[in-house]
Amino acid sequence: MIGATPGASVTAYLALGSNLGEREALLVFAVEALAATPGIEVVAVSRIYETDPVGPGPQGAYLNAVMCVESGLEPRALLDRMLAVEREAGRERPSGALRWGPRTLDLDLLLYGDRCFDEPGLCVPHPRLHERAFVLEPLCELASETLHPRLGEPISAWAARQRDPSAVRPLSASASWKAVRRRCGKSIN
Repeated sequence: MIGATPGASVTAYLALGSNLGEREALLVFAVEALAATPGIEVVAVSRIYETDPVGPGPQGAYLNAVMCVESGLEPRALLDRMLAVEREAGRERPSGALRWGPRTLDLDLLLYGDRCFDEPGLCVPHPRLHERAFVLEPLCELASETLHPRLGEPISAWAARQRDPSAVRPLSASASWKAVRRRCGKSIN
């Protein structure tokens, strides 16, 4: 396995978002594509939340979720696979593109165990994790007592500070999302 750590597995949390196209189908695609990747085992998937867009210009609402994986991939290899899944879903990143603009699929590496990385193109924990209710709410479902590796407080404390029920709204699970959650072994509401 390229980019794998022999005999080692790390718990990582990945954010999923989409505000273009068949949003929920794109989130399902991402979970299934990552689950099919050697060196990645999907452990749990949060509920889906509909959230107001963060960024410039008029945009449609996002669907957001978080998944927990056990991975033998090093963080750079895991991120590279996530970026490949985005491309497979039709995401384009043209030079000069609008930052935080609309996208078919957005995958972010939020946490990689309790490790911290600051490299070009790879910053873990995600540098704005603690500021984003649309990530903290679904992450809190899966890792509420996990400590933020840099800031030292549990995810639940950060989620409580950022909570905005009018901007981050849980959706009723569709049959396809329920099926994804059942396959990964953890179903929450």
